[in-house]
Amino acid sequence: MSGFELAALWFAWALAGASPGPATLGIASTSMAHGRRSGLLFALGILTGGATWGIAAALGMSALMMANAWVFEVLRYVGAAYLIYLAAKSLHSAMSDKPGLTGKARSGTPWRIYTKGVLVHLTNPKAILSWGAIYAIALPPDASGSDLAFMFCFLYSGGVVVFISYAFLFSSQKVVQGYTRARRSFEGAFALLFGAAGLKILTTRVVA
Repeated sequence: MSGFELAALWFAWALAGASPGPATLGIASTSMAHGRRSGLLFALGILTGGATWGIAAALGMSALMMANAWVFEVLRYVGAAYLIYLAAKSLHSAMSDKPGLTGKARSGTPWRIYTKGVLVHLTNPKAILSWGAIYAIALPPDASGSDLAFMFCFLYSGGVVVFISYAFLFSSQKVVQGYTRARRSFEGAFALLFGAAGLKILTTRVVA
């Protein structure tokens, strides 16, 4: 690939990562509700889950999962259930009169916040499919181990930039104030998007 093609690939990957989804919405809501530290911990969990799927795809895990449909199915249902649970929590918050950004964080210890971030990506089948697809698109079938390692690090840096930026951006006081004024709308949107993502995963079918 030329330098221009690599740059275009990186920006396309970063843009896809920055689009609304369980990871970005989770980081945004955690940062706004519980502060930058919690948002960064959640983002680090997301990045850990992403690294797991990226490395697994590089090692051929995507081909294994496609050959053993039950593995994919288990992950699909677990991921969908978790997203629908998040949607229900967001809907409940949208209907509540309690301010959404006051009081101590209710997400538990730093370790629990981090592991919740890990679970968001580990239970999302779209993550492994995205990594497998990008390798297939960006690399030739006879790519060497060093080529795979370079592509992983190159693309992974895009996720680092996007997710860490989300934690910093949505922990700013101005964004928090804006969220407070429109809390119900934000929570309702979170519920809609989480629910739509969960239903989309449930209705996804793998082509044999």
